[in-house]
Amino acid sequence: MKLPRAAAYATLLILAGCQSNHSMLWSSASKQASDIEWLYWFIFWICLVVFVLVIAFFAGGLAKSNVDEEEMAPVMESNEPGDRRAKVGVSIALGITVVTLFVVLALSIVTGKTTEGLTSKNPITIEVTGHQWWWELRYPNPQADLTVLSANEIHIPVGKPIVVLTASRDVIHSFWAPNIDGKRDLLPGYQSAFTFQIDKPGIYHGQCAEFCGEQHAHMGFEIVAQTMDEFQAWLNQQRKPSVQPQDAKEVHGRDVFLTHSCVLCHTIRGTDAGSRVGPDLTHVGSRRLLAATAISNAPGSLAGWITDPQRIKPGVLMPANPLAPGDLDALVTYLRSLQ
Repeated sequence: MKLPRAAAYATLLILAGCQSNHSMLWSSASKQASDIEWLYWFIFWICLVVFVLVIAFFAGGLAKSNVDEEEMAPVMESNEPGDRRAKVGVSIALGITVVTLFVVLALSIVTGKTTEGLTSKNPITIEVTGHQWWWELRYPNPQADLTVLSANEIHIPVGKPIVVLTASRDVIHSFWAPNIDGKRDLLPGYQSAFTFQIDKPGIYHGQCAEFCGEQHAHMGFEIVAQTMDEFQAWLNQQRKPSVQPQDAKEVHGRDVFLTHSCVLCHTIRGTDAGSRVGPDLTHVGSRRLLAATAISNAPGSLAGWITDPQRIKPGVLMPANPLAPGDLDALVTYLRSLQ
């Protein structure tokens, strides 16, 4: 019974390992991600072979030592030829292990060098700042009024090197987009930089990969890779001040925003709201997701986020905003008009 049981345990372990979600790794969108993926699978297959050999070794040992419960296990006697064979086998296995580890080390170093960055005379620079628990994005420009501020949704053109300057306002965060590049830590008081280039248009999910507090799991972001024309159109739209309300309901919604606690934390360019505590909302209506990708930018989700953010992200710094139904409806309408 020992051998079937061991085989069953081994099968369960293999199936448990297969439960991991590797779907993101199947669609590498950059050379850096492809290099990391290749190294990952190389190490994975080495580990799988070692795992199978170890299980087979122990299963063979169990089969040979299987005796009836009423029988006494044989006494081990000295076996010099067998001991010599065992020493040779162990030495060979040790040598293979050392060589394999050095090969993995060398490949890891080479992969690290190839993913360090790209060279370009005219890259696009994006400043990414981590907060608990959202991402502040800034597209700097020598002309101040052309600087773009956004949150959680990074737009970039395909085929163009991107320089990301990272920083943190509170604790250690880690910027990780599996389809694009490896993890990059954001340290308080310290700025670092890395470069990547996306070759395939699409929307790629990213996540904070360093535990940073209660809502670490809900600190996501999106990278929207688009053509240069689409990116330039988005950039030009983001540079504009907020659109003016078009009807009485939107005017009322703007008044609600400016006369309640919203104005104490957020900026809407073109209005009197200029606080930098929370994300810039000048074009919040154009974003696909909200609350660092925790919810969709739909009217119901936005209303729930405004009135009771603690229910969606417990511990978040945004306070509850109990508003009258009419005021809430007008505020949601106004925010969604900010395209």
